[in-house]
Amino acid sequence: MARTRLYRNGVLEAENFPAADISDHLGDPGATVWLDMCAPTEEDLATIAEELSLHRLAVEDAVHEHQRPKLDRYDTHAFLTAYAVRLDPATGVLGKAEVAAFLTERALVTVRKDEDFDIDDVVRRWDSAAELGKSGVGFLVHGLLDHVVDSHFDAVQALDEEIEALEDLVFAEDVDHKDMQRRSLHLRKSLVTLRRVVLPMREVVNALMRRDFHIVDDVLMPYYQDVYDHVLRATEWTESLRDLVTTIRETQLNLQGNRLNTIMKKVTSWAAIIAVPTAITGFYGQNIPYPGFDQTWGFWVSTAVIVILSAALYVVFRRRDWL
Repeated sequence: MARTRLYRNGVLEAENFPAADISDHLGDPGATVWLDMCAPTEEDLATIAEELSLHRLAVEDAVHEHQRPKLDRYDTHAFLTAYAVRLDPATGVLGKAEVAAFLTERALVTVRKDEDFDIDDVVRRWDSAAELGKSGVGFLVHGLLDHVVDSHFDAVQALDEEIEALEDLVFAEDVDHKDMQRRSLHLRKSLVTLRRVVLPMREVVNALMRRDFHIVDDVLMPYYQDVYDHVLRATEWTESLRDLVTTIRETQLNLQGNRLNTIMKKVTSWAAIIAVPTAITGFYGQNIPYPGFDQTWGFWVSTAVIVILSAALYVVFRRRDWL
């Protein structure tokens, strides 16, 4: 179902009225209208597109999924695409919820691709800052962007906590390396996804703040600057976390390599010790006479040589930390 709101001179006047009545309010210079639609078709948007003179390319982008975050300007309106995100702590997978918006002089039309986008939170933000309602469409767009950017910030903060937990496991004694590798891969993929939706938001918010766009007035400018600051912080945080995940992965591989080298040193050292009695007993096992052949003292001499040489090798390897 479509959701609607009517603000007149900055005051909420009506909610959930029929979308067909929007045209009755657009002629009032003091009116600001919001229309929300979930998973509409091009036919569903046809009426409102004709009413607001929406560009055909913008309508197509609003219907089709997987658009990049952007802000396109047309003669009669602007078209905005953004993504709210949420991290699943159990799997480390980042979920996305796409939203498109048409920005006209006195109307905001939001198009959600599915129910995952929490439009109720956007409405609560509008209600909590009702004193800004006189700023018209800019006020509505700010609430929408504030929800989107806050989701980015919450996601990067959750990813930071997950990566810190992963970092603690690197030097743990008993750890499931397969699970750790799988989780680090999921976190890295989530960071790549987050970067794709966060990085373009700098241009989107910066473009909206331009004076020639006539969306942000002097009252709203500090609020948009705050959103822009959050976008920058989320972007920088995402970049640093990507480097940190890579470092953790490299550290894990280096530690595994070091453990393997330690094991190989120990195995080689024991093999060298075992080679001593093997060589001596092999020498005495020849079918020709040798010093001490067929004599009791020959057995004791060979046994003493085995014990002395093996003990000497053990001491040498121990001092070099090979055992």
